[in-house]
Amino acid sequence: MLKKERQAYIIQQINIHNKVLSSDLCGQLEVSEDTVRRDLQELHEEGVLTKVHGGALSKSFHFTLQKNNIYQHPAKKIIAQKAAALIQDGMFVVLSGGTTIIELVKALPENLNATFITVSVPTALELLNHPNCEVIFVGNKLSKTAQIAVGGEVVQKLSEIKADLCFLGTNSIDVEKGITDIEWDVIEVKRAMMNAARKNISLAISEKLNTEQRLQICPLQMIDTLITELRPTDEQLQPYSKAGIKVL
Repeated sequence: MLKKERQAYIIQQINIHNKVLSSDLCGQLEVSEDTVRRDLQELHEEGVLTKVHGGALSKSFHFTLQKNNIYQHPAKKIIAQKAAALIQDGMFVVLSGGTTIIELVKALPENLNATFITVSVPTALELLNHPNCEVIFVGNKLSKTAQIAVGGEVVQKLSEIKADLCFLGTNSIDVEKGITDIEWDVIEVKRAMMNAARKNISLAISEKLNTEQRLQICPLQMIDTLITELRPTDEQLQPYSKAGIKVL
């Protein structure tokens, strides 16, 4: 595979999943660690991604991200509009992090009166633009890669909450493998978020459908609703509907 092809693949994966591991790329591309390291360094120097120990992060994790830098921004806005329509006055809502969740917050009606609980710093900051909503930030040690609070104290605090809805920014989702991710600390917190709500809603652009990461957050059956930018009748969503998941 040529260098341009390798780097195009790396960019595609990081746009979809927000983070890539060097070890995974070595297997997927069938190249050495040195080759992957050089590719990531070049892309980092070009400003395409942020190289970190063991892999790379999407530029989406930067606080000052501009709209024209958000991957699949139109699709995420569609998802956000669908998701915002599910939130009613008086609800307690748990939110994870990620650019799709940020779009959800931006799509909330100005007069909405609800309580939002989040472990995400960017999400909490965006929620401050909604004066009628109460914002509860569950904090502790911060994951620099995911920009959310992690650790046992966060998990414990979330266990004391009973919310109406949990909106989960999703890395990978598959009918058989469920929802998966690659960071154990983040996975533990996301599990706690889901256990803290009566209904769990997965937000995912369609490119994340039928993909998987190394570690499972939950089986598909723990998700009540899947929201993508696609029409609910789209063929790609039929396996999820057949599995008993409501698709929007």
